[in-house]
Amino acid sequence: MTYNNEEPKVIVEISPQTNEMVESQMVGESEEVKNETAALIEAIKRRAQVEAQSAGNLTRETYLSAVRQAREAIEQNQLIEPAQIENAFDMVQNEAQKNFESIVAEVQELGDRLQAAAQAAWDVLTTPRPKS
Repeated sequence: MTYNNEEPKVIVEISPQTNEMVESQMVGESEEVKNETAALIEAIKRRAQVEAQSAGNLTRETYLSAVRQAREAIEQNQLIEPAQIENAFDMVQNEAQKNFESIVAEVQELGDRLQAAAQAAWDVLTTPRPKS
C-alpha cells in the first residue's frame, strides 16, 4: 500500500475583476505570484461572503469583520508571505468599501423613488375631482 504525502490541490476559479485588479497592482511580478495572489483574493472574498452571510445582516462592519477573520484564518495557514496577504487584504478591503458605498447609493436611490411614488399616489388619491 502506498500513501501519497502530497496535499490535495484546490482549484479556485478566479473572477475577471480579481485578475484585472491583480494585473494592475502587481506589474512586474511572475505569473506564479500573480496566480497565487489572485487565488488568495478569491479565497478571502469567498470566506468573507460566507462569514457575512452567516452573520445575518450585511453591514459594512460585518463585512469588514468577516474579511478580517478570513485574512487571519489564511495568515494562520501560512500559505504565502504575510506581505502578500496584507496587500491582497488591502485590495479586497478597498473593493469591499466600494461595493458597500455602491449598495448604500442604490438603496438611497430606491428609497427616494419609493418616496416619490408614494407621494404621487397620495396626490392622485387626495386631489379633488371636478364634479360633473
